[in-house]
Amino acid sequence: MFHDALSPGQLFGYAAFVLGVGSFLQKNDRRFKLFMTGECIAYVLHFWLLGNPTAVASSIMSTARSILSLYTNSVWVAIVVVSINLGLGAGLVEHWWNWFPLLASCIGTLALFLLSGIRMRIAMLFGTALWIANNLISGSIGGSALEIVIFVVNCNTIRRMRRDARAGAHKAHAVEIEG
Repeated sequence: MFHDALSPGQLFGYAAFVLGVGSFLQKNDRRFKLFMTGECIAYVLHFWLLGNPTAVASSIMSTARSILSLYTNSVWVAIVVVSINLGLGAGLVEHWWNWFPLLASCIGTLALFLLSGIRMRIAMLFGTALWIANNLISGSIGGSALEIVIFVVNCNTIRRMRRDARAGAHKAHAVEIEG
């Protein structure tokens, strides 16, 4: 099931791992998207070398959407990216589980374009679950480890962001009472 642990394909999976974990450690949305772009590029090469064309297509679209989301929050751009993802799926899917990375990319696209902060990261958790399933089925060592760690790291970052928001609300309330 899992390919040679030191093959070039797996090495790109490990690079995606480092960039992906770095992405989900970020509380700043712009840095989050920049790291995610790097992760997606590494994933393109990883899945190409593992022979998973739907994951390659999804990763290419994820790269494009991550870059585009740095410059716009347009609903129309999100709709175009989601439509392309679904079109790619219609042409590439051979097994029912091939839809997992495409659906994950659609969820990620909607999250990056339409949400921010904690809500964006919660939506990304759903996409992460689909990537975990895809990577286990594909035999991706680095990708499986990446998505499992991303799930945990993202949950921790959401917790930290909620804590910071509560601390900010308490501080604002204290200032209001003093004023």
